[in-house]
Amino acid sequence: MKDNPACSSAPAAVLAPASADPTPGPARSAPPAPPTAPRRRGPLARFLRDPIALAAAVVLLLVVVTGACAGLIAEHGPNSAALDAVLADPSGNHPLGGDGSGRDVLSRLLYGSRTSLLAGSITTCVALLIGVPTGLAAGYVGGWWDTVVGWIADVFLAMPGIVVLLAVVAVHGPGLVVSMVVLGVLTAAPVFRLVRGEVRRVRGEPYVDAARVAGLSDLRIMRRHVLRVVRVPIITQASLIFGLAMIIESGIAFLGLGEPDRASWGSMLGDASTHVYDAALLSVWPGAAITLTVLAVTLLGAGLRDAFVGDTAGPVRSRPTIGRPARDPAAVGGPSTVGTDVLLAVDGLGVGYPTPEGEAAVVDAVSLHVGRGEILGLVGESGCGKTQTALAVLRLLPAGGSITGRVEFDGQDLATLSERGLNALRGRRIGYIPQDPMSNLDPSFRIGSQLTEPLRTHLGLSRDAARKRALELLDRVGITDPPRVFDAYPHQISGGMAQRVLIAGAVAGEPDLLIADEPTTALDVTVQAEILDLLRSLRREHDMGMVLVTHDLGVVADLCDRVAVMYAGEIVETALAADLFARPAHPYTAALLAAIPPAEGGAGERGPLRTIPDRVPSVRERPTGCRFAPRCAYAAPECAGHPEPTGHGAGAVRCARVGNEVIAWMR
Repeated sequence: MKDNPACSSAPAAVLAPASADPTPGPARSAPPAPPTAPRRRGPLARFLRDPIALAAAVVLLLVVVTGACAGLIAEHGPNSAALDAVLADPSGNHPLGGDGSGRDVLSRLLYGSRTSLLAGSITTCVALLIGVPTGLAAGYVGGWWDTVVGWIADVFLAMPGIVVLLAVVAVHGPGLVVSMVVLGVLTAAPVFRLVRGEVRRVRGEPYVDAARVAGLSDLRIMRRHVLRVVRVPIITQASLIFGLAMIIESGIAFLGLGEPDRASWGSMLGDASTHVYDAALLSVWPGAAITLTVLAVTLLGAGLRDAFVGDTAGPVRSRPTIGRPARDPAAVGGPSTVGTDVLLAVDGLGVGYPTPEGEAAVVDAVSLHVGRGEILGLVGESGCGKTQTALAVLRLLPAGGSITGRVEFDGQDLATLSERGLNALRGRRIGYIPQDPMSNLDPSFRIGSQLTEPLRTHLGLSRDAARKRALELLDRVGITDPPRVFDAYPHQISGGMAQRVLIAGAVAGEPDLLIADEPTTALDVTVQAEILDLLRSLRREHDMGMVLVTHDLGVVADLCDRVAVMYAGEIVETALAADLFARPAHPYTAALLAAIPPAEGGAGERGPLRTIPDRVPSVRERPTGCRFAPRCAYAAPECAGHPEPTGHGAGAVRCARVGNEVIAWMR
């Protein structure tokens, strides 16, 4: 989010210093230690909950165990031949019959699994050992190394792999290890390209820059931070390479270019092809073995990918867990029971993310409610958790995010809804305006396609009706040439116009609740006024509730009915908008208001803007007592304890020095 001068300010002039208070309130005792946060499921637990991946693992384990124990299971050697077993039918001595040379089919099937698994293992290991380190270095370091290795990878990608492999077999002779090593070298180029691309995407993330500023070495950053993110696509690619190697090895053996004394599923298929008319069953066993094993490896890779996605920081959407509040359940701003006029009720909401030191709570015990036709403003400095609160309500947190607390929409517990049920609400009954317009429009589709698709999905409109409705919305949000914008791609419009497109998309379904995260940031003053009028009219026409996340206190004063002030992950004050601007009850609220430049007088008469010293503490730096106390000029000894919310007027305030009586110290 962009910072606003109104969000980094000093306490208002109406406040009196703590020393001027002759009768400070009694000291509060520290609150009891919060209960332990619920443990997050690890990759193993998530994997075991996936029935398809678990079944694939069982099948692959069965292939591995039977191959390793082939000498104990099979009564005959893989190359032992007998005249009475030539094309023999299944019997007690030969459970799957005999092949065209009189060898036991079951024995060759069991020993052949060793060949296929060895081929897949050699190829995959060689490809990963070459592709992953070079891709990490090229994507992270760049420069000449990236250029040279990228050119070599392009050369290998241009080579016809099968032709090269057959040439090596022709020159060197049949040899499983040599053939699979060559195949691994050839498949290392795609691995390199995949890892390089993922690393280049992750390299610019803020947490990587923070690790670099902290003095960590490049090797440590790549191993600890970057590799953790790129391991998910690596797992998927490895499973595909493993299956591909098994198929190619079988193909080489089918052509008769494999080692003649090594049992292989491919050579079994080659023998079966010569007897397809008189012993068709011979091709079933090796064909089924290859198909099931390759399918099991692929599904196992997909299962491992899904298991590690929830444990990886990245842009992949996760399904959060909503349970009982992990911290103070009586946070400011919301009732514990849902009334009939309440559209959205949030009680004890907490948002956390995994870190090497444990779960980091970015939002703590936030409670608020929005009635039908009511606009609630959520204000505070950058880093206070406003956007995370909005995303948690929508259950759209980034990967790894977990939710505690209770979220109800129109009496429905969002925790019990499936992803399909939530998708039915999002865009139809709950609209969302994100704060970054360009990154929320798909560059591959025209604006009109992205506007009409939700209209046709949620409202059931025809193509022509959806187009007409989309053009009306574009006109209503202040776009002067709706047909041109309708047919344009996102890169062909400006950032402010993209913001208006997102607003049009958010209100297209006439939602009951609109969550707007900085909806007017990229707009000029004239268009901003038009958008605010639009939101006002939508509220009147459809009795729409709204949560407005913003830094602009002018917008809050103009549009909002109530205001919730957020600081360092918790709500410190809620009040009616008129009361909050006239009589702020929390020092932080007063400080934000004091930073608003006065409208009267020239620039020379206004004087310097007030500022709040220091900055919002990070998750690891938050004090145990009042979180605003280190920056508050009016902190007192009782602020060492974590204050509980106290009713104040039509709202509540979280401050140890404010009671239900007259707040003399703030006057």
